[in-house]
Amino acid sequence: MKKSMIWILGGVMAFSFLILLYLQVSYIEEIIRMRQEQFNESVKRSLVQACKNIELVETKKYLEADVEATERRRMAFMDSIVNDTLVHHRYAVTSSNGLGSITSFEVNINRRSNIPKAIISTGKNIPQTSKALQDILKERYVYQRAMLDEVVYNILYNASDKPLRQRINFNQLDAFLKSELLNNGIDIAYHYTVTERDGSLVYRCPDYKDEGSKKVYTQEIFRNDPPAKIGLVNVHFPELNKYIFSSVKFMYPSLIFTLVLLVTFIFTIYIIFRQKKLTEIKNDFINNMTHEFKTPISTISLAAQMLQDPSVGKSPAMFQHISGVINDETKRLRFQVEKVLQMSMFDRQKAVLKKKDMDANKMIEGVVNTFTLKVEKYNGTITTDLAAENPYVFVDEMHFTNVIFNLLDNAVKYRNPDRDLALTVRTWNESNKLFISIQDNGIGIKKENLKKIFDKFYRVHTGNIHDVKGFGLGLAYVHKIIRDHDGNIRAESEYGVGTKFIITIPLLKNE
Repeated sequence: MKKSMIWILGGVMAFSFLILLYLQVSYIEEIIRMRQEQFNESVKRSLVQACKNIELVETKKYLEADVEATERRRMAFMDSIVNDTLVHHRYAVTSSNGLGSITSFEVNINRRSNIPKAIISTGKNIPQTSKALQDILKERYVYQRAMLDEVVYNILYNASDKPLRQRINFNQLDAFLKSELLNNGIDIAYHYTVTERDGSLVYRCPDYKDEGSKKVYTQEIFRNDPPAKIGLVNVHFPELNKYIFSSVKFMYPSLIFTLVLLVTFIFTIYIIFRQKKLTEIKNDFINNMTHEFKTPISTISLAAQMLQDPSVGKSPAMFQHISGVINDETKRLRFQVEKVLQMSMFDRQKAVLKKKDMDANKMIEGVVNTFTLKVEKYNGTITTDLAAENPYVFVDEMHFTNVIFNLLDNAVKYRNPDRDLALTVRTWNESNKLFISIQDNGIGIKKENLKKIFDKFYRVHTGNIHDVKGFGLGLAYVHKIIRDHDGNIRAESEYGVGTKFIITIPLLKNE
């Protein structure tokens, strides 16, 4: 029940973290998309206005030239219709001296006027003169309108015939691009080119680089010209990605923090299940060891009681048998103690090795002699072929002996019940190393399980067979001890046929 609750709680928490992570990633993607769209729109507006400014510059240039020529013609025309005219004004002044006499005199004022003859000679009154001036202004407007039309036609027929290189001031184009981009809030480096409609290059900015040229913004210039005369302004931004992603950099700490929490949560769940598994294994281990200790202790106790019987002392055969039982059970008890030491060694993670020079052939021979009784109990045989000419190695005697014991014990545990057990132990030299092989004819190991057999707490499934006790520590212990001796161990197996373990240990002269 507790395990199910842990799984449910863990699943809910993991799902919540994943949803939170998904929402954050979606939010970042949405910000980036909006930022990209805003940037694209700003660049488009900037390019349109910059190209329009270039067209206005060209129009202004032609207009100024035409106005200058027209103004010269107008001045010549005005000089022909305007004369310096002398206007005579006569004023009559009458005054009384108060004595009844009247004095009168005239004042003549002469001045020059630039009024056109058409107005001077009319002799009309003020309203008529004003209307005449309006007519003249209207005629001039019509004339100037015709002049503008002439400029437009001049641009259409003459300007479009010139190549783009002559029509565009590229320094002005660069200034317009920079100004318009700044006006639209874009202040990053850019590179641009001007090309013909067919793609031929007209101009390239001096500091042009291809970096970032995969995303190019293009705008037509002189787009009302004939299609063949239309130019293209191509702009790209080398730091575009940096500029776009800078808008979401404030989200990075939150995203990293969420990932850290997710990893911490997963690691915590893993530790919880691992500790739970270790606790269960240790409890089973203690219970099993209690049972395993009781059996040899009770046997030794029974043998000791039998030795106290006077009749046993009178029978040398019985005395020898009881002594042998005590010796075997003592060895069995010591072997169980070694398993406890193996468990504590895994907790320390590092074995304390007391290495010394050893003859591997003699050591293996002693282990085989001790193990023969257990093999014969199951009507089995154990064969040795200790052919190594140089069997001397530098190893820890206790741990290396336990390695051989564990491998032989595994062979007995996983024997095939349908045939008699047959074990073969061999040694030989190759490439300045000592090779030891232990082969059995047991149930074998499937290929998918073979690569996991040296993992801690891993046990090969035996189907419906439940009489094989263990904790998945034996082969893990063997692997660790061999590696601590700078050696190597591998397994070869065929399911239903048997298994062979091959140990490689450096020779003493290589130490």
